[in-house]
Amino acid sequence: MLLDVRTYTCRPGRLKPQLDLYEQYGLTPQKRHLGEPFAFLVTETGPLNTYTHIWAYENAGDREKKRAAMQADPDWQLFIQKSAEAGNLASQETRLMTPAPFAPIKR
Repeated sequence: MLLDVRTYTCRPGRLKPQLDLYEQYGLTPQKRHLGEPFAFLVTETGPLNTYTHIWAYENAGDREKKRAAMQADPDWQLFIQKSAEAGNLASQETRLMTPAPFAPIKR
């Protein structure tokens, strides 16, 4: 199992507008290609104005195939365009991770 952990930092006051934009334009095409997210989280403490979503893949090849299909989807490209136009995001961090052997995650 390969986990794609993506953390986005929004400009102050722009977290809710970004989440609304994602829910309206990004969530459906992303789920169409990647399936249900493993998790979608909003920060309560620590670095504020951040959200993290985690996607699970069988392996790197599975991730590459699914993400390529998503990138080719016009609905996903519309979300990317609208997100860029909105200017809500300040930064993004992406980490590819695998569960430790003893992790209570179904593989």
